[in-house]
Amino acid sequence: MSSRPELKVDDETGFISFFKQLDDTDAIRLFERADFYTVHGKDAVFVAQTVYKTTSVIRQLGSSRNALESCTLSLTAYRNFIREVLFHQGRRIEIWGSKGRNSWEVIKRASPGNLQDVEDDFAGAIEANPIIVTVKVVVKGDERTVGVCFADANVKELGVSEFADNDLYSNLESLLISLGVRECVLQENPNDKDIELRKVAQLLDRIGAPVSTVKSSNFNAKDIDQDLPRLLSTDAQAGLLPLAENKVAMSAAAALIKYLELMSDEMNFGQYRLYQHDLTQYMKLDASALRALNLIPGARDGSNKNMSVYGLLNKCKTPMGTRLLGQWLKQPLMNVEEIRKRQDLVEAFVEDTELRQTMQEEHLKKISDIHRLTKRFLRKKANLEHVVKAYQISIELPAFVGTLEGVMDEKYKDALDAQYTNHLRKLANDLEKLQELVETTVDLDAIDSHEYMIKPEYNEDLKNIRERLEALERDMHKEHRRVSKDLGLEMDKKLFLENHKVYHWCFRLTRAEAGVIRNNREYKEMTTQKNGVYFTTSTLQNLSREFDQATQTYSRTQRGLVEEVVSVAESYVPVLEELAGVLAHLDVIVSFAHVSVHAPTAYVRPTVHPRGTGNTVLTEARHPCMELQDDIQFITNDVALVRDSSSFLIITGPNMGGKSTYIRQIGVIALMAQTGCFVPCTTAEITIFDCILARVGASDSQLKGVSTFMAEMLETATILKSASRESLIIIDELGRGTSTYDGFGLAWAISEHIVKEIGCFALFATHFHELTALAEQHPAVKNLHVVAHIGDRKDEVTLLYKVEEGVCDQSFGIHVAELVRFPEKVVKMAKRKADELEDFTAPEKKHENGEYQCTKEEVAEGSRLLKKVLLEWKESVGEDTNGEDARAKLKELVEGKYKKEFETDKFLVSVKALA
Repeated sequence: MSSRPELKVDDETGFISFFKQLDDTDAIRLFERADFYTVHGKDAVFVAQTVYKTTSVIRQLGSSRNALESCTLSLTAYRNFIREVLFHQGRRIEIWGSKGRNSWEVIKRASPGNLQDVEDDFAGAIEANPIIVTVKVVVKGDERTVGVCFADANVKELGVSEFADNDLYSNLESLLISLGVRECVLQENPNDKDIELRKVAQLLDRIGAPVSTVKSSNFNAKDIDQDLPRLLSTDAQAGLLPLAENKVAMSAAAALIKYLELMSDEMNFGQYRLYQHDLTQYMKLDASALRALNLIPGARDGSNKNMSVYGLLNKCKTPMGTRLLGQWLKQPLMNVEEIRKRQDLVEAFVEDTELRQTMQEEHLKKISDIHRLTKRFLRKKANLEHVVKAYQISIELPAFVGTLEGVMDEKYKDALDAQYTNHLRKLANDLEKLQELVETTVDLDAIDSHEYMIKPEYNEDLKNIRERLEALERDMHKEHRRVSKDLGLEMDKKLFLENHKVYHWCFRLTRAEAGVIRNNREYKEMTTQKNGVYFTTSTLQNLSREFDQATQTYSRTQRGLVEEVVSVAESYVPVLEELAGVLAHLDVIVSFAHVSVHAPTAYVRPTVHPRGTGNTVLTEARHPCMELQDDIQFITNDVALVRDSSSFLIITGPNMGGKSTYIRQIGVIALMAQTGCFVPCTTAEITIFDCILARVGASDSQLKGVSTFMAEMLETATILKSASRESLIIIDELGRGTSTYDGFGLAWAISEHIVKEIGCFALFATHFHELTALAEQHPAVKNLHVVAHIGDRKDEVTLLYKVEEGVCDQSFGIHVAELVRFPEKVVKMAKRKADELEDFTAPEKKHENGEYQCTKEEVAEGSRLLKKVLLEWKESVGEDTNGEDARAKLKELVEGKYKKEFETDKFLVSVKALA
């Protein structure tokens, strides 16, 4: 690869000696050189395969006897590499910097949940807040207590939660999903001995959360009483006492504080807020539900954002809004009043087109990432540019307030004032002093040329230096005019005066014109690049040198003033963080309204019933993602999940007939409603669900040593142990990973358990048509089917994607094979074999003479009855019984004691008919 830097190390022998003394680690070590990075040993092989896709780029450092495999990375390749390993592969990295000859130290550490040290390398392109969590499990008998502590370094928060869990850790799974965890820290589990830790590790693997392990001693909470108060702000310390009683959670907190090394940086002291995360305030979602509902973009979605609910709803204009949307989708609300508040706000922007468009196109798009900006101030890495960015955000607030104050409809004004207008007006007032500070001290005119400096008028020394710089600029332009006249080249068309990042002030000619300065001693050629030839004169060279010196003097002189301005601006961080929360909320609500209005058919506001009351009834429901796919005319369907009469829906019908889409869209609509968004229906009423549990598709995990059937049973076990009467269960096929009889038996037993024991709302799409008999035994079960039109020929099938009441007793699987152009011979053989099996197993088939043909089971049952009668007859007659008496005894048994069995046994009846 041409951009790969050449491997250059000053003292190869000394570096190899230092490197080989390092302890083993699972972190990838990168060594920072002048303008590139190097990796060595096994890390060099990993980088070669990951970045360059070949090991031919590996070079040997040192002599052949003591060689060290090495590889280099340019700055661009380094940024792409750390993005790949942190975000997609879940690895940890260490950046080492030199502190002298063959002496190195770690200057940066990063892991998927702790990106603080390398955030600048991503240029802010981090879509979601990196949440890192520590987990501690304590088991006493059959009781499992889970304690967790998690951190979001962006907003300086520590959350703790302690709760009881089942042996599948479904509550923990729901918590991790709702938080969007990027990394989980567990205690070491030597030789995999601790069964509970192994279960938690398997859970984390299933949901795709990278795991880091630490020593068990890190979970010792002996220092937590003194560490936490030092980290927490004064206000937060007041709420510490009740949380301190959660001993298991405090152990997890101790481990997280050690893992993030929070106590080693005094800038963390007094900055954190501690709060308790309540599992009951949000709908629970497991990993299967996340996949089933296509909630978050997947690897197969490609560039089509509408393939996921997140991509569909993300019309946010700010990075804060984008992150908050992801959080809301994983934390649907359970409180009816909170949901209705969000709905009121969405409705305000749906009804007022001008308000919505003004917010999106004029105001929100001008707001940069406030969270990233405040972090700069908190980490003492802010400069004058960041102060100006805070100023630019603050001067936009009056426009927000003015637009909101212009809303005339009293129906929505109170809601908008309470959530946005009043807060923004107050925050705008709070930031007025910051605006005055910047306008008084900063040279705002220089910002257009990307220069950030203190106004020269603000300080007499700066004023004098600025006057000297302006004089030097005038002299350089005078030299520009002289050289233009001397060479006969037009200024700013063929001859340019530029401030080059390497050569500073110099002239540039196009390559075609470069001949005019050749062999002319007055003009000194400096470099040739793609855009032309750079050269200078003695006069310009002196002026440029003096200009650089004056600029450096200006910077030195203003440095103290800049530090003062930055220090004052830093005091506004709490105000800016509050502003970030208000604008993020506004951004998501406006995004919901935008999507609701611009859908192919506008979304509607659903009526939401409190938990445990009401039903879920949707008219002309649609799948929000499917209806936006190319070349699809979506067929709408009604839904009626009514308690005790149609709370368990069994959906049968053809393959590819729309069963999966139908049951998934109900889950998506319920989730959207509980986030406060409008939904794709004509009318909708929805009861609040405490969780959505899903079992869909094969979900193979064979690479992890889990078979299709085992994965299916694990997911189903989670459903049965986690569901309550207020849950929504979605099952798309069940029991296909084992024999037909076992699969049907399991499907029946699971369905009956859900109906009788759990009593929640459930949707079951199946090809076990026999399962529809449940409706005859339980009034809460209702049968639906997707409609297919059968033509004059039996194999002419048209899928209508319409859901109607009743049962469909065919699956049309061979028809689907024909649709995807299976070889004709294979299709014919399949039809013939299917007919044979149908003749063999169908309970209502006839002989050629019109009589009934029995199944194998019926033949076996009839034979057992006949054998039983004959044995009893044999015992009732002795050796001396004559033939007439023996026949009379047999007739007595058949027409007397066993008359009813002989008349109802299908095999014996059919034998009699054939006699």
